[in-house]
Amino acid sequence: MPGQMNVLSVASEVFPLVKTGGLADVVGALPAALKPHGIAMRVLVPGYPAVMAALAKGRQVHGYADLFGGAARILLGVVHGMEIMALEAAHLYDRPGNPYVGPDGRDWPDNAIRFAALSTVAADIGRGALKTWTPDILHLHDWQAALAAVDVRHRGGPRTVVTVHNIAFQGQFPASVFPRLGLPAAAYSIEGLEYYGNVGFLKGGLAAADAITTVSPTYAREICTPEFGMGLDGLLRARRHNTHGIVNGIDTAIWNPADDKALVSSFTARTLAKRRDNKREMEKRFGLEKDDGILHGVVSRLTWQKGLDILASQLDWLVASGARLAIVGTGEPGIEGAFATAAQRHKGRVAIVMKYDEALSHLVQGGADTMLVPSRFEPCGLTQLYGLRYGCVPVVARTGGLADTVIDANEAALAAGVATGFQFSPVDEPSLQNALQRAGNMFADAPQWTKMQVNGMAADVSWDRSAKHYADLYKQLKG
Repeated sequence: MPGQMNVLSVASEVFPLVKTGGLADVVGALPAALKPHGIAMRVLVPGYPAVMAALAKGRQVHGYADLFGGAARILLGVVHGMEIMALEAAHLYDRPGNPYVGPDGRDWPDNAIRFAALSTVAADIGRGALKTWTPDILHLHDWQAALAAVDVRHRGGPRTVVTVHNIAFQGQFPASVFPRLGLPAAAYSIEGLEYYGNVGFLKGGLAAADAITTVSPTYAREICTPEFGMGLDGLLRARRHNTHGIVNGIDTAIWNPADDKALVSSFTARTLAKRRDNKREMEKRFGLEKDDGILHGVVSRLTWQKGLDILASQLDWLVASGARLAIVGTGEPGIEGAFATAAQRHKGRVAIVMKYDEALSHLVQGGADTMLVPSRFEPCGLTQLYGLRYGCVPVVARTGGLADTVIDANEAALAAGVATGFQFSPVDEPSLQNALQRAGNMFADAPQWTKMQVNGMAADVSWDRSAKHYADLYKQLKG
């Protein structure tokens, strides 16, 4: 099409084919969101078993006799409306379970090579390996794809964008792996991949990329500080003028309470009373006592980053206040254990389902009164956006994208009639308890609570504005 730009999005996961977190949702949503802006986006992902099954009818568009120790090929197909390119390399990706860790719960020992291969192929495609389709921009997500920016910087190719979804995950490996990455010796320098004597995939990508994006404006500022920069704040301060904070959106077709099949009763802002049916269903599914009091929800990885150790320490107080809590997620054994013990101690008031369950997470958004997100840091967060969309009032820490997307129910916001949730800071027990108390008091004021729900459901949590920001950035880079 005249004026159309080609963009290759490169990531380690994409919804609905493979997902461990919000990265997959973002990668899966961007192609459709960008299409109205004249962007034709293809997604390159590793050929994990689930991906290869989905591309069973895909056609080969390129091949490698030897890619990091074995034969490989690129398959192209359309899955759920997306043009997907899968890097089929059985020696690297034909493994069961999680994309990053083995059955023993430890990282695959060859992860550096597995994702160097993904980045190498991305750079090759950027230099015209496919003949019939060449991207104008490589959009590289997190450390698993960031090495492609380093490759392009040294060998040539299109302009590159590296998106930081979570700077805590940097892809750091011993220096001994560098000779196996297939890059020029000059790439291992303090201005490149070298990071305190090791190899840093994300560090190298951030140094080499033409533009850096993060998934919210506040997080873009936060990671330039020692508190949130995880050792890369100096580099990011130096590249501040090339860094853009673009808040994530959500797929409002998948996340739509008006026709969500995971709910027992669909609803709109005008039929909020129907949410009660979903609350009753939650009580059955979680084994909670029937109660019209406030029901808090958590759908999250159960980790220190998410602040859920602090929530776990407040469960006796929470139950004593008359509230209930339903949790969906897995994570750190200590936090899992704290919630499981509390669920035994407070049967009928606290319940946990320790597994990833997409349908159940939809039900929690459609039935719980609040969605708790007490993260110590949160690049963007999607859970609170789902909450807004579903009238599930977010209670969030004032950090990253949480601060950007939830309007705190302070006096000014309440007077103006714009509040959509509750923010708290710092992330500690007294602040969290105060926020939960505020939510409980507001819940008792039915008209005010309904107003907050309606405000949240009216918020624009789609990709519309954010997609335009990405499209504008691509066009600016291409010139």
